[in-house]
Amino acid sequence: MCGRSSLTKTEKELEERFNATFYSDDLERYNPLPNFNVAPTHVMPVITNEDPEHFKPLRWGLIPYWAKDVKIGYKMINARIETVHEKSAYKRALEKRRCIVPFDGFYEWKKIKKGKQAYRIVTTNTDIFTVAGLWENWKSPSGEWIQSFTILTQPPNKLMESIHDRMPALLLPEEEQLWLDTELSPMEALAVIKPYPDEYMKAYKVDNRVGKVSENDADLIKEINHDAQLSINL
Repeated sequence: MCGRSSLTKTEKELEERFNATFYSDDLERYNPLPNFNVAPTHVMPVITNEDPEHFKPLRWGLIPYWAKDVKIGYKMINARIETVHEKSAYKRALEKRRCIVPFDGFYEWKKIKKGKQAYRIVTTNTDIFTVAGLWENWKSPSGEWIQSFTILTQPPNKLMESIHDRMPALLLPEEEQLWLDTELSPMEALAVIKPYPDEYMKAYKVDNRVGKVSENDADLIKEINHDAQLSINL
């Protein structure tokens, strides 16, 4: 499961990276950046297939259109690429509502003798990477519309397998528009997702405070032990 990430860049940096802009109304009522500890239920800037020239604020934790309660979103922060096409919660979104979710790092916990150690994983080929996602519209019983998303996960590449048995479905920059292209069938779109190249990633130890949603400061992304950095070259 991937349940923690970071997006510490400015709106300008995001706009330049994706050639997309923020709606001014969204920024006036909601400003999510920087976020050093992105967690489920947080609202984050996402690019959808319906409006790829703008960022949309979506809540992390997909709420299916048929759901009766918003709480179902807590269980739907990740969707496995191996089975996403089979799940009723995701099938319609996979066909019609794809998105890319920008991050500049994600966190995972490695089991050690004394418990677990948090690692931050970043990409070296781009300062801001994306994860393949799905999004959905949901209308609450009271009439409120909520737009939400989930991120896809896949088996780990060589760098990640020593830390965890899953990893987010990271996209190379040249794959992003393909994932958003709903002219591709669901299976064709899923075929776009491949293990992210190990040589474009690195992981390093960070403070375990990142496990607490209430913690959100710049020290969370700092390396706490240089010698513990993992690299495919080691």
